[in-house]
Amino acid sequence: MNNDLFAGGKKLPLVEDFYTIQGEGYHTGKPAYFIRLGGCDVGCNWCDAKFTWKPELHPLIMTDDIIRRAESFPARAVVVTGGEPTLYPLDYLCGELKRRSVETYLETSGAYSLTGTWDWICLSPKRKSPPNYAIYEKADELKVIIHDKEDLVWAEKNASLVRKECRMYLQPEWSRYEQIIPVIVDYAKSNPRWNISLQAHKFMHIP
Repeated sequence: MNNDLFAGGKKLPLVEDFYTIQGEGYHTGKPAYFIRLGGCDVGCNWCDAKFTWKPELHPLIMTDDIIRRAESFPARAVVVTGGEPTLYPLDYLCGELKRRSVETYLETSGAYSLTGTWDWICLSPKRKSPPNYAIYEKADELKVIIHDKEDLVWAEKNASLVRKECRMYLQPEWSRYEQIIPVIVDYAKSNPRWNISLQAHKFMHIP
């Protein structure tokens, strides 16, 4: 990571930022300001945010401008997602948000070392680029995307590494929702430590 390029986190490659309702996982239904950063080399073939993969397509934006927009909305919560946000130095962003009493939530594959200080970490591990082991002890939520039955084995492998207090979710991959949801429902009924996460924002037709 070239910290000079990002001015120690005072500039970030922004794809989009917007105020909406969290549609996935433990905080489903919670209003929050989303900050989506560009850049990801994990390369999941089913990714629904492939437009974020190439960071050079997304201009470096002053982090202070993003923060000003975030704090202008009623909800005092920010979700940082991607792409893979931990490619970048996020300590400045988190520090300034916390100074303004804004909660910080992270969505990460865990493939890189953690940056920033977070009130909530959602780990969504990907088989093509497995998590850094240090993230398992810090994850508040484990959210595994299920594309086919074999992903349930991957889910259990990751479940064995997180803290006992970590909330655990199986989430159907959107393009395979109809085919895979019966499998996930049956699995959760037999393994009740798992909950099911749906992409509720897509059912609500909101970003």
